[in-house]
Amino acid sequence: MSNPVAHNPISHSTDEQRYEIHVDGVLAGFAVAREDGDTVVFPHTEVFEEFEGRGLASELVAGALDDVRARGRKVVAPCPYVARFIGKHPDYADLLA
Repeated sequence: MSNPVAHNPISHSTDEQRYEIHVDGVLAGFAVAREDGDTVVFPHTEVFEEFEGRGLASELVAGALDDVRARGRKVVAPCPYVARFIGKHPDYADLLA
């Protein structure tokens, strides 16, 4: 069974050191992701006001964490949103450094 939730493109901008989520081709938010050896530090996540209330932050963070896992890295989450997200989704707890 497929997930009925529409997925928005999430990209990893290494130049900007962040993951980005787009809605209809427009940047809707980002999660700063600074590489530090084998860890990725997430100090800040932001969804722009006009895109709030659509679950985009969760979608963005899940996509970012999935990418971190695929790359074999660990996570440090000083961002309160990322920390709460991992706390609510224990399947990501193994990523914590």
